[in-house]
Amino acid sequence: MALYDRDYNNSAVDTNYTTSTDNASVTFMKQTYQLLGASMIASAVGAYVTMPYVEIISSFKWFIFGFVMFMAFFGFSMTRKNNTLHLMALFVFTFALGVMIVPLLAFTIAKGNGAFIGNAFLMTSVLFGALSLFAINSKSDFSSWGKPLFITFVIIFIASLVNYFFLHSPIIHIVITAGILLLFSLFTIYDTQNIANGAYDSPVDAAVSLFLDFFNMFTSILQLLGIMGDD
Repeated sequence: MALYDRDYNNSAVDTNYTTSTDNASVTFMKQTYQLLGASMIASAVGAYVTMPYVEIISSFKWFIFGFVMFMAFFGFSMTRKNNTLHLMALFVFTFALGVMIVPLLAFTIAKGNGAFIGNAFLMTSVLFGALSLFAINSKSDFSSWGKPLFITFVIIFIASLVNYFFLHSPIIHIVITAGILLLFSLFTIYDTQNIANGAYDSPVDAAVSLFLDFFNMFTSILQLLGIMGDD
């Protein structure tokens, strides 16, 4: 893997410094993926324990969505100076995301397509892993992708709201869902390389980025499977 395959200088001082940097990068990556795994468990617990209350969750879906958006854009910035609060914010956030998708999971199960949930998770895991390995091993620099990806995210987000409230077009919904899958696949490459290159100060922030990539890919694949499997 490119993360471990660096071109060291012959100088003993430079070699020691680079080795130390590599060790720190490896440790950071391990911590990030450990937190990512723990976050997935927190999200799964959130979905599992609140599944019996799907009707209540559906009634408060916009409140939950607002909380998730607040945490994503402001909450983590507010807790960043306190490591304990920052870590707690990660699990509260991922738990809330698990709760947020309960209506989608319940709908999938009610349609007799419960197996799609496991299939979507497996497909997302394979795709996410492949994209992450590509990002780490690639010699290309993806650091310039940030702004175009964010602009695309805003456009897709606005389009999804317009379609949800006004157009109600199934075709547009499919296009938007496929666009979200593609967008967060590219975000996975971008975020993974940034983590490997030390662009994050905290493994919590890095785990949040990767979790959002995985989460959005998972929900997109699950919806597309449901659409294709719907008679």
